[in-house]
Amino acid sequence: MHRFYLPPERVTEGELTLDERESHHAATVLRVREGERVAVLDVAGRELMCTVATVDKRATRFTVQQQNRTERLPYRITLLQAMTKGKSMDFIIQKATELCVHRVVTLAAGRSVAQVENGAAKVEKWRAIAIDSIKQCGSPWLPVIEPPVTPREFLARGEVFDLPLIASLQGRTRHPREYVSEYETEHGSKPDSIGIWIGPEGDFTPEEGNEILSAGAHPITLGRAILRSETAALYCLSVLNYDMQAPQAPRAG
Repeated sequence: MHRFYLPPERVTEGELTLDERESHHAATVLRVREGERVAVLDVAGRELMCTVATVDKRATRFTVQQQNRTERLPYRITLLQAMTKGKSMDFIIQKATELCVHRVVTLAAGRSVAQVENGAAKVEKWRAIAIDSIKQCGSPWLPVIEPPVTPREFLARGEVFDLPLIASLQGRTRHPREYVSEYETEHGSKPDSIGIWIGPEGDFTPEEGNEILSAGAHPITLGRAILRSETAALYCLSVLNYDMQAPQAPRAG
């Protein structure tokens, strides 16, 4: 079944009209037909099951048959991702969306090769990539994507996570699963919010790493191999999602 995107403010009870971009995709690329069943996502938790009413490359219309609402996951993962070169940042946004990340904070780290000019334009591009990813995977929630800031600028906000983590190549590190388990044992529940810092090619500078650790982040290992930044991000998100969605361990006594 084909899926389409419509902003929440344009969702109505009976009939929906796609914007020109989505209409063109429906009419000329997917070639939908009148009466065909399709799904519409508003990326704010709603999935609308529809039938195609009229096909027009500028304004395709659907008739709503049923609305389903999906609540957010009971935890929020923020990916604090240093900008990477080439199309690898696009790949990170795409796959992080599929892995239900709550937010992506893009970082202009000291060793980031990627340019940080036109931050607003970059965010719009990444948002479009995330929307296309949602249409592919069927997740009804769009992650928040923030424009580039330096690690120090983000730390200056004073934002607090229940469990802050940093992928580290230096010093004493532990597997992220150990920190989740330790938090659950100490608090009787899993963390509501997790922040995971991922460095660029060459990792964070020693100064950046020390500042992040001093702010309370726990250093984690990603195994014996040295991973690319995009691989590290997906590894962390996959492991954390698996652990966070696993049944809570019974408390002793």
